[in-house]
Amino acid sequence: MESLDKIMERIESPLAFAMGDSYNRLSLIKNLETVMTSLLRHLKQGIGREEQRSRKDELDGLSDTLLNLFDGYDALPQEQKRDRLSRATPLLSKLKTILQNASMMEGESGRKTGTEAERNAREVLSRPVQFIQGVGPRIAALLARKNLSTVEELLYFLPRRYEDRRTVSRIAETVPGIRQTVVGRITQADARFYGRRRIFEAIVDDGSGILKAKWFKGREAFLRGAFKPEARVILTGEVTGFPFEKEIIHPDFEILNDKEDQLLHFKRIVPIYSETEGLLQKTIRRILWKVVRDFAHLVQSPIPGEICRKRNLMEIREAIRQVHFPGNDQKMDLYLEIRSDAHRRLIYDEFFFFQLGMALRKRGEVIEQGIPFRTNGEMVRRFYGLLPFTLTAAQQRVISEIEQDMAAVRCMSRLLQGDVGCGKTAVAMAAMVTACENGHQAAIMAPTEILAEQHYRNLRVWAEQLGLRIELLTGGIKTTDKKELLNRIQNGGIDLVVGTHALIQEGVAFHSLGLVVIDEQHRFGVVQRAALRKKGPVPDVLVMTATPIPRTLAMTVYGDLDVSVIDEMPPGKKPVRTKVFSEAQRTRVYEIIRREVEKGNQVFIVYPLVEASENLDLKDATRMAEHLQQKIFPDCRVGLVHGRMKGKEKERVMNDFSNKMINILVSTTVIEVGIDIPEASLMVIEHAERFGLSQLHQLRGRVGRGDTPSFCILLTGDTMPHRGGDTLPQGVPIARKRLRIMEQTNDGFRIAEEDLAIRGPGEFMGTRQSGLPDFRIASIVRDGRILGEARADAFGLVEEDPRLECPDHRPLREVLLQRWGGRLELAKTG
Repeated sequence: MESLDKIMERIESPLAFAMGDSYNRLSLIKNLETVMTSLLRHLKQGIGREEQRSRKDELDGLSDTLLNLFDGYDALPQEQKRDRLSRATPLLSKLKTILQNASMMEGESGRKTGTEAERNAREVLSRPVQFIQGVGPRIAALLARKNLSTVEELLYFLPRRYEDRRTVSRIAETVPGIRQTVVGRITQADARFYGRRRIFEAIVDDGSGILKAKWFKGREAFLRGAFKPEARVILTGEVTGFPFEKEIIHPDFEILNDKEDQLLHFKRIVPIYSETEGLLQKTIRRILWKVVRDFAHLVQSPIPGEICRKRNLMEIREAIRQVHFPGNDQKMDLYLEIRSDAHRRLIYDEFFFFQLGMALRKRGEVIEQGIPFRTNGEMVRRFYGLLPFTLTAAQQRVISEIEQDMAAVRCMSRLLQGDVGCGKTAVAMAAMVTACENGHQAAIMAPTEILAEQHYRNLRVWAEQLGLRIELLTGGIKTTDKKELLNRIQNGGIDLVVGTHALIQEGVAFHSLGLVVIDEQHRFGVVQRAALRKKGPVPDVLVMTATPIPRTLAMTVYGDLDVSVIDEMPPGKKPVRTKVFSEAQRTRVYEIIRREVEKGNQVFIVYPLVEASENLDLKDATRMAEHLQQKIFPDCRVGLVHGRMKGKEKERVMNDFSNKMINILVSTTVIEVGIDIPEASLMVIEHAERFGLSQLHQLRGRVGRGDTPSFCILLTGDTMPHRGGDTLPQGVPIARKRLRIMEQTNDGFRIAEEDLAIRGPGEFMGTRQSGLPDFRIASIVRDGRILGEARADAFGLVEEDPRLECPDHRPLREVLLQRWGGRLELAKTG
C-alpha cells in the first residue's frame, strides 16, 4: 500500500504547478482519483461501515469542489485564477487533517495478525455482488447472466477493449481520418429522412462548433430515450463531412450525468466491458470502479518474491487496478493487445497456479510406487523380429524413453504423440509385450468400436506368434460371452485386452494390470483416464494420440504427463496430395473417383451428417450413398457406414471394404481415427468447410497407408465464402484459410498449431473434453511464452518443496486448493 506521506505529494504537486500561468486539470483529476482511493483504503482499517460511508461522502464532496474550482481554469483571467487557488487552499488543509487521522488508524490496524487479515480478505471477496454499494437485486440478476455473482468474480471481469479518451477534441479542431472523442451538449435529437432513408440524428454543440451524430438503422427507440436535449454526451468515432457539415457515423457514446461521470468516463483510457441487455456500459464501469477502489487491495497472490523479481512482475493488486483503469501515462496499444505489464501479471498468476497444480499432481504420481519392469527381454526382441520393417530412429528413441519409465519404481505417465502413419502402434505393442513378459496384463482402450476391432485384428497377429492370449471387450458383446470373458480377465487367463469404454465399466476387474494404453486421448475426458488406471494396483499409463497436440495445449491439458514425440515418418511413405474443389466442380470430382476405381483402388467419401437435417442445408451420408449407387456409380459397389449402425453391421461393412468387396465407402467421421485400408487411394470430404483442420488431417490420414499414390479432395458447399469473405453462416472463421493450409502441408504439428490459432482451445479439443482448464484471463494461444515461464517456475518450486510444506509456501497451497483443487483432483496428492 502506498505510504501516507506520499499521498499528499500527488495532489499538492499539480496545485503548486497551478501557481504558474496555466493549470493541467487532467493531472489534478488523475491525482485526485489516486488520493481518494488511497485515503479510503487507509480509512477502512479500524472504523465501522457507517463511519466509512460518512468519510467517503466527505471525500467525495472535497473532490467535487476541487474539480469545480478548476473547471475552465486555463481560459480564466489572471485575477480569477488567483481567486480559485485561494479557495482551494483550505480544502487542502481538510485533506491533511483526514490524512493525519488515517495515519493513527493505520498504526492501530497494523497490530492485526496476517493470518486473520487474509481470512477476512477471503471472506469479503467471496461475498455476493449485492454487498457492493449501488448493486441491488435487479443489477445483481443482470450480472448473474454473465456468471458474476461475487466480489472476486467482478475484480477478474476484465475489459474486452479500451477507448483512448485522454484527449477530448474541441469540435472546431477535429481533423478527418482519425478516431477522436468530443464532449458536448445535445441541442436536438430526432429521426429524419434523407431521400427514402430514415436516419436518427443528434446535434451536439460544445461551444466551439456543431457536430451531427447519425445512426442509419436500428435502435431508434433506445437512441430517442437516451438523447434528451440539454444532456451532456461523449461521442467517440471518426469525424467526417469536411470541410462542410461535420458528422460522426454510428459513434460510441455515453450520456454524462454528474461529476463522477466526468472523472470516470473521459479524459482517461476508458475500459469497455462486455455488456448484457439492460446493463449499460456506463453502469458496468461505475460498478467496477467501486469494486476496484474498495476491494482490489484484498486480492492475494502469494507467489514467492524471488519469482516475481526474476520475471519482473507487477504487484497483483496494482495489476488489477491498472488493468481496469489504466493510468494516463500508459501505452494504449499494449492494453488493446493484452500485452500490458498489468495483463502480464494476471496472466502469469493464472498460469502459475494451474501449473503448480499440474506439478503437484505429477509429483503425487511420481511418489506412488509402481511396478519396476525388466525391459528388453527375450519376448520383446522376438517381437522386433516379427516386424516387416525396420524401426525408425524416432521410434527407437521413444521406445527407450518408455523402457526407462517402465524400469523405474515410480509409475509411468507418458503422452506419445505422432502424426498419422508414423508407427505408434508398434511402439505401444513393444510396451505391452514388456508388461506381459513380466507376468502382468496390458490393456489398450480405443474411442470407437471400429478402431478397437482394428487394433484387435492387427495386434492379434503379433500376439499369437508370441504366445500371448488376446481378447476384445466392447459394449456389443453378448451377455453370456461377456461374463465368461470377464472371468478370464479377472483370473489372469488373458494377457492383453483390447476394448472401448466398456473397459472402465463396473464389473471389469483385472488379475494384475501392469500397463494401460489409451489411444486417441482427446476423445476421452480425464475422468475416464483415471477410471481405467484404477483397474490395477498402480499400472503404468501410456496415452497415445495421432492428433498432434500443440505445445501450449500439451502443457495445460497434459501438463502432468511426460511427452514423447515420434517426429519421423517411415522411409518411402508418400505424402497425400490435397486439393480444394468447389460445388461447381462436382462433375470433375466424380470423374476422379471413377478413374481411381478403374485403377483397382478404393475411395472414401465422408459427409458431416448421417441423415438430412431440417436446420442445415447439407448433404448427408445416408441419402448420398443411395444417390451415388443409383445415379452416379451404378456399376460400382457403394457401401455405407456411420456411428448409428450396430457394431456387427459396422464390422461387416468394414470387412467388406477391407476385402475389396466395396469400391466406394460413404461414411461419416466414424472412420476419422485409425482405420487401415492400404488399397484406399482417394479421400473425398464433402462440406469440408464444416470440419476443423485437425479433423480434416485425421480423415486424410485414412489414405496413403499403402504404396499407391494417394489424394484428398476437399469439396466445399455452396455456402463456402469466396476470397475476402471470412465467416461462414454458423460462425466458423476463416474457412478459406483453413482449407488452403491443408493444400500446403501434410505436417500434422503445423496443422494443429494453425487449427488451435483459428478455432481456439475449446473447439479444438471438442466440447466433450473435460480436461481443458477454463482460464479467466489467460489464453494458451496468445500467451504461450508466459505459460512456458510459469510452468518452469512452478515445476522448479515443487522440485524443491514437493508438498509445499515450507512456511513461505503454505499460502500457495491454500490459494491453489481454492482455485483448482477440485478440478485437478489435488486432494489425493496431499
